[in-house]
Amino acid sequence: MQRNQAMWRAITDVPGVHVGQVQDADALTGCTVLVFPEGAAGGVDVSGSASGTRELTTLHGWHVTSHIHAICLAGGSAFGLDAAGGVMQALEAQGIGYETRAARVPIVPAAIIYDLGIGSPNRRPDVAMGYAACQAAVAGPVAEGNAGAGIGATVGKFYGMDHAMKGGVGTASAELDDGVWVGALAVCNALGDVRDAATGALLAGARQSPESMVLADTARLLSEGRLLSERRKPGAEAGSNTTLGVVATNAELTKPQVEKLAKLAQHGLVKALSPAHTQFDGDTVFAVSTGTATGDFTQLGIVAAELLAVALARSVTLAGSLAGVPGLGDRVVE
Repeated sequence: MQRNQAMWRAITDVPGVHVGQVQDADALTGCTVLVFPEGAAGGVDVSGSASGTRELTTLHGWHVTSHIHAICLAGGSAFGLDAAGGVMQALEAQGIGYETRAARVPIVPAAIIYDLGIGSPNRRPDVAMGYAACQAAVAGPVAEGNAGAGIGATVGKFYGMDHAMKGGVGTASAELDDGVWVGALAVCNALGDVRDAATGALLAGARQSPESMVLADTARLLSEGRLLSERRKPGAEAGSNTTLGVVATNAELTKPQVEKLAKLAQHGLVKALSPAHTQFDGDTVFAVSTGTATGDFTQLGIVAAELLAVALARSVTLAGSLAGVPGLGDRVVE
């Protein structure tokens, strides 16, 4: 596989993918929007058991909708799904969407994370924030760590928030042969820990005590049957954790192929999250195809999973401490 230096090392290296992010630094919640100005074939795979989503049926292979126009990722738990309405309004104002007899209708699937346990639980992403994030979307650098939907993200909540660490937004990209690009973006808000997929080392997650940075190893604790004695901890509540991913390519794919690409990309979550896809997580991965390039589908799936794992690692290594939750980004200089 040929890998050249990417323009931004971000999902926006994929032609036809723009990203915009807005965050509330006081409430610690935000919105990340991926816009596809020319439309994109889309697919999705939901492998967690506590997802919060909107318009996912448009991504099924049997659905009449051939293209989507944006994906909205937001904090705020189910309240944050309102942000997708603002994305629709902004796209309509830009003339993006399906032309119907009465109006132009953009298609905007959305998914949310639960970030109400940090910052202010009474201020959530809304129509105005979604509109602003969509308006900010460009083909350019993508802020990582405490940005967009990741500003209120946390990981390692087995023992509760006082043992957790900061999650955030991460992104990565790779150029394959013949001008084919693959990119990934992740918002990491997992119950479990995050691993370096290359080495298997734990990067961030549940700490052994509030005063320590030594990780407790959530997967090991769960395998030992510790869940029953700890299940009342706030961080282990069903629905309070979710990791969201988006993978994109400019290789031309059918809707069924894009849906399969989303399933293959879930392997990146399995590599990087320890554990992934629990009954307390709403892990959801989107995939989009934006172009007409020709690529090998098996290669696309492998690279998409690899890049999503890299994006997850970057999401925690670049997220600094906030609201008393420690982050690795305090010691990272790029």
